[in-house]
Amino acid sequence: MLIKYIRESFKRKYARRVFREYPTCLSDFHLEKDGKIQFATWKNPLRRDEYRITTPMVEFYRKYISEGDLVIDIGANIGDTTVPMGLAAGKAGTTLGFDPNPVVFKILEINSALNRDKTNIIPLRYAISVEDEEFYFVSSEASFSNGGISKTKKSSLGRYIYPEKISGVNLIDFLNQNYNSLLPRFSFIKIDTEGYDKEIIKSVSPLIEKYRPVIVAESYDGCSRNEKLDLYDTISDLNYNISYFSDFDINAEVIELKGRKDILKWRKTINIICLPG
Repeated sequence: MLIKYIRESFKRKYARRVFREYPTCLSDFHLEKDGKIQFATWKNPLRRDEYRITTPMVEFYRKYISEGDLVIDIGANIGDTTVPMGLAAGKAGTTLGFDPNPVVFKILEINSALNRDKTNIIPLRYAISVEDEEFYFVSSEASFSNGGISKTKKSSLGRYIYPEKISGVNLIDFLNQNYNSLLPRFSFIKIDTEGYDKEIIKSVSPLIEKYRPVIVAESYDGCSRNEKLDLYDTISDLNYNISYFSDFDINAEVIELKGRKDILKWRKTINIICLPG
């Protein structure tokens, strides 16, 4: 056990300091309604999560998404939420998975190409920004398992900079130009951008006001008290009811936030689900 621990520790240190491509491992899951589902896990030593696609997970999304809907995942990462969203929307629907991380995006592409008989997932390597512009992608790890966009190379996000710039797009303009005919079926948007969620919601508020999708967002632990309150206010002002939920699971605990200060009850990153009032 000690030798294994030392070996794994060395691999993690190496991944933090030296860039290299890591493979994926394909897993099969058998769901009651959907049958065999495949998912590719990224074998980066810094990513020790064991991703599973389960029936309760997919049923969580089916509570809000109907087959044939347009659904959007911003901050899709490797696709662990995008795939079950895609299963809920089905092959007749359209699931857009946005992630600007050029390394993680390669895994998202793999997962988007799986289960094509049951899903229609379109991976998109864009950041969502107020206007179309370019950014640097910056990480604290050489393997880019995490990170974010920055307008300059000097960033608190880290010292590792991806050599190619990242494109940012205005979501409203992008959807109007590329998926305008599908917008009447826009039912669900998930946002997970480590503190930037409220800015994205503000930038797409006309879209939200028109189509009234269910919103899933993140109250990020790294945000200040005022930033968390601003997130609550931004969504509440759009006439949405906001609740905490413990997991992407149909059986998860759900607690309604009855006032803006309720979002401060948890001293950690939490997920919130927002239903149109």
